[in-house]
Amino acid sequence: MKYDLSEINNIIENRRTIYPELFSSRKVHKEQIDRLLMNATWAPSHGMTQPWRFKVFMNDGLKKLSKYQSELYQTIIAEDDFNEMKFEKLINRPILSSAVVAICMQRQKSKKIPEIEEIEAVACAVQNILLTATAYGLAVHWSSGWPTYRSETKQFLNINSADRCLGFLYIGYPADKWPSGQRKPIEYVTDWINE
Repeated sequence: MKYDLSEINNIIENRRTIYPELFSSRKVHKEQIDRLLMNATWAPSHGMTQPWRFKVFMNDGLKKLSKYQSELYQTIIAEDDFNEMKFEKLINRPILSSAVVAICMQRQKSKKIPEIEEIEAVACAVQNILLTATAYGLAVHWSSGWPTYRSETKQFLNINSADRCLGFLYIGYPADKWPSGQRKPIEYVTDWINE
């Protein structure tokens, strides 16, 4: 065997979503973020378009993201629909993180490759980030909720109108022990067709 499959299996099986509210104050180093992003770029992409683009917020950049998200929410959401808990998360989650990576997809100008395949390539890149983070013992939360898909967010991130923001990765160290998880057995999700 070329690699230690048991270690690879352990990394895959131990990947978890850990929310910023459960991060410690320990800081993630820029070099670790660099490695996460380098590994992301080895994801498959149809036609080698490599559509992934990353906007990394660290240090004062985290305050800028916090301010943008919370102010946009205050501006856009009707008073009757305003949710204080959601508003507080938009303010606090960036500040609780060592880094936040905006996950973007740059649309191929020729549009030869279907957009869904470009989105899938970026999702594969994110999985590489998540697995590398797990190997480092880093906590990550991929948030794709509000305001990810808004045109204002494209402007904030300085991406083109044909491009997409696919979410934000909040990165830190877990404050507590690594959470356990479970999945359905493959028998529940797999059909074997032999004839």
